[in-house]
Amino acid sequence: MAGDRTGDAAELRELRRLVAYHAKKYYVDDAPEIPDFEYDRLYRRLLELEEAHPELYDPSSPTSRVGGAPLSRFAKVTHAHVMNSLSDVFSYEELDAFLDRTDSLLPGAAFSVEPKIDGLSCALVYENGVLVSAATRGDGFTGEDVTQNVRTIFSVPLVLPEPLTLTVRGEVYMSREVFESVNEKRAAEGKSPLANPRNAAAGSLRQLDPRVTAGRRLSIFIFNLQSGSPWADGREPVSHTETLDRLEELGFPVIAERRLIADRAGIDARVKELGGMRDTLPYDIDGAVVKLDSLAARRRLGEGTNTPRWAVAFKYPPEVRTTKLLDVQIQVGRTGVLTPVAVLEPVRLAGTAVSRATLHNLDFITGRGIMIGDTVSVRKAGEIIPEILGADAGRRDGTERPFVMPERCPVCGEPVVRDETGGSDGAAYRCVNSECPAQTARAVAHFASKDAMNIEGLGPKLTNLLLDEALIKDPADLYSLDAARLAALDRMGELSASNLTASIDRSRSAGLERLIYALGIRNVGQSAAAALAGAFGTMDAVMAAGTGDIVALDDFGETTAACVVGYFADDRHRDLVARLAAAGVLMEAVGKKIDDRFAGLTFVLTGTLPTMTRSRAEELIKERGGKCSGSVSKKTSYVVAGADAGSKLARAAELGIKVIDESALLGMCGLS
Repeated sequence: MAGDRTGDAAELRELRRLVAYHAKKYYVDDAPEIPDFEYDRLYRRLLELEEAHPELYDPSSPTSRVGGAPLSRFAKVTHAHVMNSLSDVFSYEELDAFLDRTDSLLPGAAFSVEPKIDGLSCALVYENGVLVSAATRGDGFTGEDVTQNVRTIFSVPLVLPEPLTLTVRGEVYMSREVFESVNEKRAAEGKSPLANPRNAAAGSLRQLDPRVTAGRRLSIFIFNLQSGSPWADGREPVSHTETLDRLEELGFPVIAERRLIADRAGIDARVKELGGMRDTLPYDIDGAVVKLDSLAARRRLGEGTNTPRWAVAFKYPPEVRTTKLLDVQIQVGRTGVLTPVAVLEPVRLAGTAVSRATLHNLDFITGRGIMIGDTVSVRKAGEIIPEILGADAGRRDGTERPFVMPERCPVCGEPVVRDETGGSDGAAYRCVNSECPAQTARAVAHFASKDAMNIEGLGPKLTNLLLDEALIKDPADLYSLDAARLAALDRMGELSASNLTASIDRSRSAGLERLIYALGIRNVGQSAAAALAGAFGTMDAVMAAGTGDIVALDDFGETTAACVVGYFADDRHRDLVARLAAAGVLMEAVGKKIDDRFAGLTFVLTGTLPTMTRSRAEELIKERGGKCSGSVSKKTSYVVAGADAGSKLARAAELGIKVIDESALLGMCGLS
């Protein structure tokens, strides 16, 4: 047995070396040397030997990258070294002003010009050469412990070739190739696509189950040494470039596209060059970082309140591309609104291929003079939602044709009417048939959505299947679904059916606020639903409220109040509510407030927050007695701004409303 153990130990060591080597060639270098089946064979053999010899456990084994059990929550981590963000500049004039200030103190200084990876910042701590922790940036002072998930990133070395103690900072990202493959898989499973690589990376890194993170194949670039020395003799590095070169020798992935430049013209040219490379890089960037190379010079300039004085991030404007408008199709929404959708010749924008974009309504199309067959300019609003800016009339060849709104619904064939109260963007066109199949499908999907009744597993495809099989005709029918009948449906099975019926059962106790929102009343979003639930307490009281009662609530106008009263005046809607009540759905408000510290305060959220969704931020505010509004007014107490904040910031400045960021909000909530 001793001989067998000795032989197995030797084979184990060699297998660990081979699997680690080939994993790096595949995941990091993108240059595999052996077929996938051969790698899988080596990996399986390694697992067999490790199971047979637990006494030979090694935390640096390639098999330990996906090893921990799912977490219930992420622990908070206080950073030993503050992870500041960078000051943003949006023009070459602003960039030159930064260089002027630096040159006045440090004439002739060299700068490292690097692409700004669009991902999630993370600090990695190594002790005696072993990765011991990893944490997100958070607010710069406190982040979340994501060590288990970072271990799944193959480009992160678990053990360094030398027993060094140091902390490095990197950007976790999802490559474009991986992003597209993940979305292809999600589409095949009937799931909604991930919005963009940046959001996909952030969401993947913050999965409580590391096995999910592992399946997302994240990558990382290390861009800074936070503390410690990368040399065994402990000497301090002199320059940023020297540091990154040494970290690369130690096995850390660093950005190859960085350049060391000393002259102003060269810096500007490289920033422009990187901007032109955005389409060709295998990862998304949202800017270029210009930072002093000399570490002594950095210490001389020092740090500002939240940002270093020795670096800036040049932010590129949203990409605008031109493409051909091939057709305009009509999508019927849950409230019957007909929305024209542009069918485009595929064009790459912000890391994804775009082939469809909303055209909002007829007024939007005619106001911009857009015709089918036009060459149009397209961008992604907030780097997420494709939108058409306008058409190039000078490139027309006479084959273009105007878009005409149909007089009848393309789904059910009933008449379409123009509704002048459609919204600020223009009038809406609506199908008059409230039982239109398109409306029903979207109404059920909305009812089951996360922010409504939160019925997990009930996506659009399954909703359509249930309607096609006549198992449901409206949301109330969900509560009479039978697990055995569901299991017989195509691609369901007993486990999926059981999980779905359990989720439906849990939704009965969602409470009045979610139920009001789930009903899909026109102009009633989450904030309005919360206000109605809080003011009236029961569904009976909401249904009995008059227009005057509702208008008396904050942020309710005549139009929204009329929508609420009109909805419950319809016998079909009252019958739906009665059937939901008979099915055991809770018709009363659920007390969720932790405290009343935000009582009387109104918040407006704008932009993308760094670590949480806008829905989660609104939930935190409401739990503490505050209210959320979609527009800035004199009644607004705070505007919470994230990345790519829009016109609401200008409105806040105009009215003198205080603007805070996510970290300040968390502090006010008592969570920082």
